[in-house]
Amino acid sequence: MDKNAIQQLEQQVDELLRTSRRLREENMLLRSQQTAWLSERTQLIEKTDVARSRIEKMVSRLRELDSEL
Repeated sequence: MDKNAIQQLEQQVDELLRTSRRLREENMLLRSQQTAWLSERTQLIEKTDVARSRIEKMVSRLRELDSEL
């Protein structure tokens, strides 16, 4: 291999390393975001369940009041 070919190969390897590093960082960021979103989703599901339960209790009380009249 001549010197030019070796330099070109070194540049390609360097570019691959930079791309690999960038993709690794991006992957870590995406995994972190996914974890945060899953946590938020769990909290929202819990809040929805609490709200649903409260509404069902209110509807039940209203029906009881209506039947007493």
